Amino acid sequence: MLRLSDRAPGLLLGERVELPQSVELGGNVVIHAGTVVGERARLQDGAVIGKPVALGARSTASRAVPAPVEIGDEATIGSGAVIVAGAVIGARAVIGDQAHVRERARVGAESVVGRGSAVDNDVSIGERVRIQTNCYLTAYSIVEDDVFVAPAATTTNDDTIGRHGPDYQLRGATLRRGCRIGAGAVLLPGIEIGEEAFVGAGAVVTRDVSARAVVVGVPARSLRVVPEAELLERS
Repeated sequence: MLRLSDRAPGLLLGERVELPQSVELGGNVVIHAGTVVGERARLQDGAVIGKPVALGARSTASRAVPAPVEIGDEATIGSGAVIVAGAVIGARAVIGDQAHVRERARVGAESVVGRGSAVDNDVSIGERVRIQTNCYLTAYSIVEDDVFVAPAATTTNDDTIGRHGPDYQLRGATLRRGCRIGAGAVLLPGIEIGEEAFVGAGAVVTRDVSARAVVVGVPARSLRVVPEAELLERS
């Protein structure tokens, strides 16, 4: 049950919501039951936090009731963004306007999910990851720390394109630390992109990419190796 609160214009709150006074609230924010919001977080106009899971009749996603949403200290949830029940958003992370983060997804500290991007159920995103506008991270994908995903990149997890039985195992992508995915690239189910690898814009990746490899084209093929000067420093 949601109730109208006088703390901000149009604010709707569920039961047992933890909402510190330091949180910055826009207009018409909706926060569902049990949500925990960290100190100095920003919830911008029309954000929906803790939305109940809604699955189609033939969805194979888990129907277990997820835990409440957790929003870390100083995180920002953009205007019109939707965070589904069970998601965890790390400290100082930014979820862009109209982005969608599904149940049991985790977004690490200081990571950014760009405007209109979709993070599917059971996705794990590490720290300092940058996901740009209109990207799609499919269910069961793993994104390690310091990965960069350029606009409109797409991952997939179903080789049958929906023509499988209930026992079929979906396989998301694995993006290892510091790899870079170019604009409009498409990764086939179960693909692993190695540490510090580089996938060119518009590439269609049909096989695993080795660490530091630069791949381009349709289908993607190896071109060269990422030079030492471009590698991230180890902390």
